[in-house]
Parts: sequence; C-alpha cells; structure tokens
Amino acid sequence: MTDRLSQRAGSWAWFLAGSITTLVLGTLALVWPDVTIHVLGVLIGLYLLVTGAFRFVTVFGRRDTADRLPGLLVSLLLLLGGVLCLRHPFQTVAALSLVVGAVWLLSGVIALYGALAAEELPSRGLVAAVASLGIVAGIVVLALPAESARVLTRLTGLWLVLLGLAETALALAWRSSLHRPADTAQADDLGHPI
Repeated sequence: MTDRLSQRAGSWAWFLAGSITTLVLGTLALVWPDVTIHVLGVLIGLYLLVTGAFRFVTVFGRRDTADRLPGLLVSLLLLLGGVLCLRHPFQTVAALSLVVGAVWLLSGVIALYGALAAEELPSRGLVAAVASLGIVAGIVVLALPAESARVLTRLTGLWLVLLGLAETALALAWRSSLHRPADTAQADDLGHPI
C-alpha cells in the first residue's frame, strides 16, 4: 500500500489535480458570494478535507522519512479543520474564521519552515512565497474574525484561487524539472516539492 501511495505521490499530475481542486473551489466561492454560512462551512470543510487527503498522499513521495513529519502534520491539521467545519457548519462566522485562519497560519508556517530547511528543494523560492501567502491570509482572517459571511467568502475564494494558481505553477515547475536531462536524477531524489 505504501508503495502505491509513493508512486502516486511521485507524480506531478497528482499534485496538479490537488491544485486544480483548490482553484475550482475558490472560483465557486467567488462566483456565489451570498451563500449561507452553512454552504460556506461545507465548502471550506470539503476543501480542507480534500487538500488534507492530497497532502497525506504526497507525503509518501518523499525519499527521506524524516522529511515526512512536517507534511504529515500539515495533512492532519487540514483534515482536522475540515472535520470541524463539516461538523458545525452553522457556527458563527467568527468561529469559522478562527478555524480557517488558524489552519492557514499554521500550515503556512510549517510549509515555510520546510522551504527554508530543504536547501535542495526545487522551486524553493516559490514554495516559500506560497507559504508566506498562507501566513498572511491566516493573520488577516484571525485579525478580523467578526466580519460578515460575504467578506469571509470573498477572502476565502480569493485565497483559494491564488493558492490554486500558485500550486499549479509549482506542479508545472516540478514537471519541467523532471523533464530536464541534467536535473532528472536530482528531481527524482527530491520527490514532492511541498
């Protein structure tokens, strides 16, 4: 089972599928800004669950088992946030904002640490930029927890679209690094970019 997960995680296409999912969910949140808090809670919960599942699988693409711990922590954090959002979709916007803000902030910090610690990581600067964007989005949402559902919907939709675009760029950069003759062996040894 671990070998199958490792083969899937080693595919840039798997990472691209996760980024396209993020992009689609963000676009849906922007297209319908007047959705109820229930629908917003369900969308965010589904996003967190799907992203957590994609991250969990991609962790197995890393060669060194010591590098898997930060990825596992992020995936568990995303899954936990998704379950909380799906379990209580009628909670206030402030409570939902706190969950989403905390997840974005903590996952951004962990991803930034991974980008700074792994000097041989391909597209390291882009990974650090995406992580920093997550940190900023988390801080903004945590600083304004009592904003309306419409503002949270737009912030969430905008963040998901930006994150989906950035992750798509990372997936394509990863694919490009795998196709370079001189970098092929190095890219295979590095595994997943995030």
